[in-house]
Amino acid sequence: MKFRKMLVHSMGVAVLFSMSAFAQDSTAATSQSPTDKPKAAKGGGMDQMFVKKAAQGGLAEVELGNVAKQNGSNDAVKQFGDRMVTDHSKANDELKSLAQQKSWTLPTEPKAADKSKKDRLSKMNGADFDKAYMRDMVTDHQKDVKEFEKCASSCSDPDLKAWAAKTVPTLQDHLKMAQDSAKQVGAMSGAKSSKSKKSDNADASSGKPSGALQ
Repeated sequence: MKFRKMLVHSMGVAVLFSMSAFAQDSTAATSQSPTDKPKAAKGGGMDQMFVKKAAQGGLAEVELGNVAKQNGSNDAVKQFGDRMVTDHSKANDELKSLAQQKSWTLPTEPKAADKSKKDRLSKMNGADFDKAYMRDMVTDHQKDVKEFEKCASSCSDPDLKAWAAKTVPTLQDHLKMAQDSAKQVGAMSGAKSSKSKKSDNADASSGKPSGALQ
């Protein structure tokens, strides 16, 4: 009788030990599985969207910069293209390094619209290319500065915010350089504000020269 009780007790201990070991293995497997898979940036949609757009935009700027070095005719345009390749390649590498640390997945090619832009510009050369490329670069960098400034103040991940803030001055410099080059090649000439156009149309319909006193 005593032997039977000891046997039952031993079997119970063995069962409990087995269940405990199984639970530990299950918990370990559950805790390890998420880190083994690539993931998007945390912090909600804003961080994820910014990382995606920054990666795609950076790749596009490098590709378009190389086209500018080949197809541009103005030295300022060629120099701007070379600056894009250098600076955005560096920024791309920094973002890639950050993504690896965070186990984030990044796009490996530009978005469709930028691919179309590259195809369009690749068929142009000379003065026509200079104007079209610099006009696009002014528009692109106006958007870039705003998006990076927004992330620098509002993104959730602190490392991502720091990288965005560090990159803003470079993008501001790019914008100023793009605006200067655009003016130099005549990409900004002839463009009037909607207010000026309305004023001209009103003067024409009234029979008065532009700027005439009422």
